[in-house]
Amino acid sequence: MSRNFLLVDPEEDVIVLKGLASPIRVQILKLLHRQGPMNVNEIADALSLPQSTVSTNIQILEEAGLIRTESQKARKGSQKLCHATVEEVVVLFKDSTRTLEKDAIEVSMPIGLYTGFEVTAPCGLCSPDGIIGLLDVPHAFLHPDRMKAGLLWFTRGHVEYQFPNNARLAGKAVEEMELALELSSEVPGTSADWPSDITVSINGREIGNWTSPGDFGDKRGVYTPSWWKLKGSQYGKLKNWRIAGDGTFVDGMKISDVSLEDIDLQGHHSIRIRIEVKDNARHPGGINIFGRGFGNYDQDIVLRLRTKS
Repeated sequence: MSRNFLLVDPEEDVIVLKGLASPIRVQILKLLHRQGPMNVNEIADALSLPQSTVSTNIQILEEAGLIRTESQKARKGSQKLCHATVEEVVVLFKDSTRTLEKDAIEVSMPIGLYTGFEVTAPCGLCSPDGIIGLLDVPHAFLHPDRMKAGLLWFTRGHVEYQFPNNARLAGKAVEEMELALELSSEVPGTSADWPSDITVSINGREIGNWTSPGDFGDKRGVYTPSWWKLKGSQYGKLKNWRIAGDGTFVDGMKISDVSLEDIDLQGHHSIRIRIEVKDNARHPGGINIFGRGFGNYDQDIVLRLRTKS
């Protein structure tokens, strides 16, 4: 199961908000979600609107990235087939960006604010106050309360996050990029000896794997709430992924030759981070991702860009 989300910053993504600020355009999006891909004439007929009106609004939606179009041969020339690109739009008002120092920019992302996912059971989500949705049901990852998640887990698949590329917006060149998050393997119950190969990709490029040694439950996590039973995953290891000009490192140890040039930060307005356990992994031992309110480190997923002075 795969689901696409769009995370919107109301200060930077005005064009997306404009795309949604029209009853006609909302009707078009709802129609495409309900019926699937349609051409302009079909949309106009279904909504009883002039073709010119539909064409104008389709252009606005396409510029906002809310639909994509493709040309298809027709009896007379070609026609434009319209596809909806996302199932859900999330507007984030929280200002999670802060400048640490003159040459560093940091963004903190709650673990539940993924923009896409595909997971298999056993899987689930918890907030510091309780379980979110149903356990071992992948559809629970669509639950609106996922934004409150402090712990998520799955057996195979991925979650993907979309961070703003604030260095590009500021016109600064990046010297290093760091990603810090608390991780462990996932097994029913816990086991300190349960290896799992966790793969991280940036902007569609795999930067390397880290093998988690196990799923830790020998003691309660420092921030793990008391209602969470001790037989469940308690904490992980805080891993620091660093991508520089000479390769990718985890906690200072080089794991691949993938460099900053390979992930092309200057060519992207956002930075897409995918965290994954592959079906063909040598150690497909699942994953726990710990956020605020769980584990040993009371933090979200942190992305740090170190820029040239």
